[in-house]
Amino acid sequence: MDYLVNLSLLRPRPELDQRMDAAGVTIRRALAPEFELVTAWVRQKFGAGWAGETAVAFARQPPTCFLATRNGDLVGFACHESIARGFFGPTGVDETARGEGIGHALLLASLLDLKTMGYAYAIIGDVGPSEFYEKTVAAMPIPNSAPGIYAGMLKIDD
Repeated sequence: MDYLVNLSLLRPRPELDQRMDAAGVTIRRALAPEFELVTAWVRQKFGAGWAGETAVAFARQPPTCFLATRNGDLVGFACHESIARGFFGPTGVDETARGEGIGHALLLASLLDLKTMGYAYAIIGDVGPSEFYEKTVAAMPIPNSAPGIYAGMLKIDD
């Protein structure tokens, strides 16, 4: 099911930035020279489908992919405008770094970027952990959205 986020309600969260700083995590926009490194990492950790969507996010100018790094190592990513205009995702955090707020920080960076681009609402496609999105950004299910935009996709063997 797809979810809707009212971007006018979103604000930066300095406490989340402080939490990332304390954990030694940097959230920033991806750079074009990182394309191979990031798409390979996404393919290895999350599969070929998400790597393809990440490649599309890198093709945008500026890239619509945000990265989470710690000590120069990639620990998470979030993309938007990769499957369709105004859509958030894919996003993922390395298993070893989950539970630290990194996913929340990446989500907020992407959604605030969509807001800056002029969108009033964002769509989170094919939501997995719905409680996370409901709690962190007050996302709401879109009635009759299942299976959403992904319905026509070919199955990609990872």
